[in-house]
Amino acid sequence: MSRIGKQIVIIPAGVTATIDKSFFTVTGPKGNLERDFKTDLIGIVINGNEITFTLNKITIESRALWGTVASHVKNMVVGVTDGFTKKLILEGVGFKSEIKNGKLELALGFSHPVSMPIPDGLTATAEKNVITVSGFDKELVGSFTAKVRGMKKPEPYKGKGFRYDNEIIRRKQGKKSA
Repeated sequence: MSRIGKQIVIIPAGVTATIDKSFFTVTGPKGNLERDFKTDLIGIVINGNEITFTLNKITIESRALWGTVASHVKNMVVGVTDGFTKKLILEGVGFKSEIKNGKLELALGFSHPVSMPIPDGLTATAEKNVITVSGFDKELVGSFTAKVRGMKKPEPYKGKGFRYDNEIIRRKQGKKSA
C-alpha cells in the first residue's frame, strides 16, 4: 500500500481543482496547471476541499502509479499557491552570469558566451553569481536549473562550476609531490 497515495490533499482557499475524464486542472493565484492522468488505473476524487486517490484496478502498475499521481497533484496545488524556487551558485574566477532580454547570459570560460532562453512561466534573477529560478511548475523549474547546471558541473578539485544552494561538493586531494 502506498503511504503517499493514502494521504489527502487539501485544496487551499482561492484554488479551484477540476477533473474532466482523465484531465486534471488546478487554477490558483500564481497560474494554471493541467495534466493528463491514467484514470483507468487511479481514481482522483474531489470532495469539497479534499482530493483523495483510489485504485480502480489492483495491478502492479496501478500500485506503482498511486503515490506518483498523488505527488504530482500535491505539487500542482502547492505550485499554484506558493510556487517553487531553486538557487544555483556559480563559483570560479572569471565566471559571470546575468539576465539580458529574457535570456540567461553566461561566461563560463569557454571561447564564446553561452546564452540560454528562460522558458515562459519562469522568472530568473542573477546577482553576484547566484542565480535564482522560480515558477509555479515544479518540473519546469527543476529541468531548467538542471540544464543550466549541466553547462558547467562542479569539479571536485577546486569546486569550480554550478552547484545547488544546499549541495555539498566533496573535494578531492590533488597530486602529491615526492
